[in-house]
Amino acid sequence: MNFIYSILIGFLIGALARFVKPGDDKMGFLLTTLVGICGAVIASWSGQALNIYQASEPVSLIASVLGSVVLLFLISFYNSKKA
Repeated sequence: MNFIYSILIGFLIGALARFVKPGDDKMGFLLTTLVGICGAVIASWSGQALNIYQASEPVSLIASVLGSVVLLFLISFYNSKKA
């Protein structure tokens, strides 16, 4: 059940990141979920490694969305250089 919960939270974080980031991101459900999960993992790992916050603090949700937004900007930058 934790796996399904992680996927749903990842999708919500990815959807929030796509809502916050300006521009048109042509992504489906799967890529949005992967961006949300990867952004959350990167943000939580770096925040805990730098002793900024713990995993159970509410700021971890904000950091997860910001990590996903950064990941979306990197994806957009890569796609613009590829084209």
